[in-house]
Amino acid sequence: MWMLEIILESNFKKQVEQLRIYSLVFTLLALSIGAVAQKRKAVETRSETMRLREAEFAFTEGQKFFVLEDYSKALLYFQKAAELAPENATIHYKIAEVWAKGVKDEDQQQATVSIENALRLEKKNKYFYLLASTIYAGRNQFDKATAALETMLKEVKGTEEHLFELAALYIYAKREDDALKTYTRAEAALGISEISSVQKQRIYLDKGKINDALAEGEKLMLAFPDEPKYVMGYAELLAQTGNRNQAITTLEKYLQDENEAGSVKMLLAGLYRDNGQEEKSQQLVRQVIEDPQVNLDSKLLMVSTYSALLTQKNTNPTLEKFLLELIKQLETDYPAEANVHLVAADLWMALQNNDKALIKYRQAILGGTNNYEAWQNLLYLESQTNPLDSLIHHAEKALELFPNQSMIYYFHGFGLLKKKQFREAAYSLEQAKKLSAANPAFISDLNTLLGDCYNGAKEYSKSDKAYEEALAYNPGNDIVLNNYSYYLAVRGENLDKAEKMAAQLIKAHPANYSYLDTYAWVLFAQGKYKEARKIMEKVVQGSTVSATHWEHYGDILFKLGEVDNAVKHWQKARESSADHSRLDKKISNRRLN
Repeated sequence: MWMLEIILESNFKKQVEQLRIYSLVFTLLALSIGAVAQKRKAVETRSETMRLREAEFAFTEGQKFFVLEDYSKALLYFQKAAELAPENATIHYKIAEVWAKGVKDEDQQQATVSIENALRLEKKNKYFYLLASTIYAGRNQFDKATAALETMLKEVKGTEEHLFELAALYIYAKREDDALKTYTRAEAALGISEISSVQKQRIYLDKGKINDALAEGEKLMLAFPDEPKYVMGYAELLAQTGNRNQAITTLEKYLQDENEAGSVKMLLAGLYRDNGQEEKSQQLVRQVIEDPQVNLDSKLLMVSTYSALLTQKNTNPTLEKFLLELIKQLETDYPAEANVHLVAADLWMALQNNDKALIKYRQAILGGTNNYEAWQNLLYLESQTNPLDSLIHHAEKALELFPNQSMIYYFHGFGLLKKKQFREAAYSLEQAKKLSAANPAFISDLNTLLGDCYNGAKEYSKSDKAYEEALAYNPGNDIVLNNYSYYLAVRGENLDKAEKMAAQLIKAHPANYSYLDTYAWVLFAQGKYKEARKIMEKVVQGSTVSATHWEHYGDILFKLGEVDNAVKHWQKARESSADHSRLDKKISNRRLN
């Protein structure tokens, strides 16, 4: 029994020991499995951190290239960031921002997809909605554009300032009633403003709701009683809608409290003038001209407006006197201002006093004006009065300021032609021609002058070509018919053509002595002396016989054998000619050459 107990006790101890060993093994195994799990979790955490860091790096690089406007590289980095962090709304927003800069329809489609992804992930960012609205509007999807802003206003607090953009989109979508409601919402949230009131006025006017438009104008004026532009806007609207008297009353009432408001006086003066209250109008205009608080440009604009009336009506001595008084006052107050001289020049030109206009344009030019019309008018007047050196000088100065203006080249060439600098003149006129491709009538005029230039330069083929081009545009061009036929006669070339042109000319102008002289000279060149004599007799019997006419008549008589009579008329030519040498030779030798 004892042995059995010893054996049982021994077996029990072994089992306990085995259990202890198993327990230890299981404990170690459990510890090992836990360590592996923790290690795996740590690895996964480190991987996630690295992924996010890589996404952040890609996003930062994309933003750098976006700022540098290298959008293709920016897009590559943003797309890489989106692959690493697909649930990041900001990344999708930036991708949309890049695509939105494209001009192709597929670019805008991609932008739409990206911004919609951004909004799916984040509904509280106002910039996402604003970009979405811009993209939709660019694709003419105004319903979606307005819906985006409406959602933003609900989801994002403090975005009421964008109600104006929403209203503008409703206008583009031709949803004027919604636009009106939106402007009213803006006024409720932000107060009465110029933007909402003016836009509502425009909508009401488009709808023919005059009273509603006037009510908006009045509301704005009353909300800002110290702002003259609002009372002026209301008064202008009244005048435009047939309520001129009410407009005048409104401005008069305002000026009772704000007598220094020069801009209001200007408007009221115009309304007085339109209303036939000329004395009141001129009184206010004088106040404005004398007011140092009113800027010079406004004063000049007002004077120019009145000056324009001189070209619309017959002579008006009262108005002319009034304007000259204003100009005198401005010249006294602003003696060095080029624009004052310019307005004065325009006034004198409107009054057809070209001499005084010329003086004032020169003063404006010396004062440094860069007004193209001032330079052009100056050159025009000088071309009419023939101070050729001044004309050429001013044209050259004008070309420094306006190198692409054909009229400047025209006047430059015209002056050089008159000075008989034929080749230089031709160059300027050819430049004018190059710059006038869209104006065939002006090109015809240029070809007329070019024909004269090339004839003077003895480049006859070019001269004939220019004349032919001028006649192709206008077959009845008097100057070309006269000059072309005369120069052909002088050269003794193509005389049948010359006679045909000269005959056409005098048929249209039978009493023009210059044209009759040309026709006679063509006949003379053809040896038709008797016919030429009949024509020239009409000329020398006229009231305006020039030295050339007497000389030509003498030449014809010489060819007819009437030498004494010829010398007699050459002597008459000498009496009124500055070129005595040629005529003296004819007279002394009693022959043509």
